[in-house]
Amino acid sequence: MPEPTTTRPAGVLLDMDGTLIDSEKVWEVALNDLMKHLGAPELSLEARLESVGGSLDSSLRICFREAGRDPDTIPADEYRETGEWLYDRAGELFSHGVPWRPGARELLGALREAGIPAVLVTNTIRVLVERALETLGREHFTAVVPGDEVREPKPQPEPYRRGAQLLGADPGDCVAVEDSPTGALSAERAGCAVLVVPCELDVPAGPRRVLRETLAGIGPAELGAVLAEVRAR
Repeated sequence: MPEPTTTRPAGVLLDMDGTLIDSEKVWEVALNDLMKHLGAPELSLEARLESVGGSLDSSLRICFREAGRDPDTIPADEYRETGEWLYDRAGELFSHGVPWRPGARELLGALREAGIPAVLVTNTIRVLVERALETLGREHFTAVVPGDEVREPKPQPEPYRRGAQLLGADPGDCVAVEDSPTGALSAERAGCAVLVVPCELDVPAGPRRVLRETLAGIGPAELGAVLAEVRAR
């Protein structure tokens, strides 16, 4: 079988936490501080890994559950106030700056130089994304799809479909870059080719997924090869 040729993506749709910046550790601190706020011990390793790549709602439900409370019985006002507490704490941590994942800064620069539009697609809410953009550089992104501006966040396909739509592109002509099973499933369901670079969790193989160990050395040509490989399958 011949080697897939390189294809220029119509756009690149990039996850944020754990993909571009090493912010999963920030979330670990914020979630464990929330557990203290709820009067409970820190999250178990299993519960923490369950939260990786999730939305605000999924993280809150995990924390309430681990604190011994049924998330479905939490009063709406308390649920909302607890979510605000978590994002205030996370915002404080984000304000100190978050380190880049290897190769991520160089990839964004290379995409901009090549004229390939990039969209940030994340389950994180807009107010925290705005803080993270101070590290990432707003100039690198044609659009942003935060978790609180979609009806159904990852692992549902809506975020990645929205990202492609904002570029006027078909998801099948775009490459998504992800680090988690939740995000990879979202992008795959949307119809994107998915470059997976795991961070906190192992990510299983899939029909539209190409796995790599790092973004270091990844540029437009390599992303084009990912798109060509997925199309050739």
